[in-house]
Amino acid sequence: MRYIKFKKKVKGAIQLFRPELSCAAGISVIAGELMALGRFPSILNLLYGFTCGFFISSPALILNDYFDLEVDRINAPNRPLPSGIITPAEVIALTIFAAVLGLASSALISVYALIISIILLIIGFLYNWKLKETGLPGNLLVSFSVAATYILGGIAVLNPWNKIVITFSIMVFFIDLGEEISADAMDIDGDKIRNSKSIAIRMGRKFALNVAGILFFVVIIISLIPIYFHWLGISYLFMILIFDAVTFLSVLKLLRSKTSEEGLFYIKQIYRGGSLGLLIFVASQLFF
Repeated sequence: MRYIKFKKKVKGAIQLFRPELSCAAGISVIAGELMALGRFPSILNLLYGFTCGFFISSPALILNDYFDLEVDRINAPNRPLPSGIITPAEVIALTIFAAVLGLASSALISVYALIISIILLIIGFLYNWKLKETGLPGNLLVSFSVAATYILGGIAVLNPWNKIVITFSIMVFFIDLGEEISADAMDIDGDKIRNSKSIAIRMGRKFALNVAGILFFVVIIISLIPIYFHWLGISYLFMILIFDAVTFLSVLKLLRSKTSEEGLFYIKQIYRGGSLGLLIFVASQLFF
């Protein structure tokens, strides 16, 4: 019986980390290293970069469940916290554990990486605590945090202001902002419970989706910049064609979606397209 309970707790703890998102943050730091360096970085750089990205992003993801407990009791009662698998005290302990590992990893990179990591941890806490309800300002902070992972990668190889890194950071900023705004449009009922001032609540679902659609199309335009200036080669072209095609088709379907479930499916398609393209690009730089 104790083993089963322990197994459930471990599974619940892993679920709180949202490993797909934490891993995406770690891979984004590695991608930033590859873009800034233009070649294969050292194994230590790869290890420190991934660990830093993973564990600096994790605390905000874990705290999201802590501060969203009352909303999740209605919208997601099977989540680890509202279901009772994980206690609030254990959530705090996991948050501290992840933050310490993230700060330790960033300190091994450089003092600048440590400073940025501290800023990102503070933003993550403030967002979950108070700023989530602010709507667009909260969306902007989340998007900034996601885009900063590429800058962290540049810092790890001592070239944070590389033009390719900056371009990707801007592109990631806009795509995450589009995802945040469109996701808010799919969760109007839940956001009303927490008195959110999201664009969807203030201006309507259709208006929010149109804004998100414009942001996604801006991303497609920005993604072509490295091709136009010949900054990156065939591996990037292959990646970006996949991403742009998935994004374009998913946005068209997202704008015509009638239900939240349908809309969330197409938002996830955009995220998966970006993740797949990023993995292909990183793999091509590492192994070819």
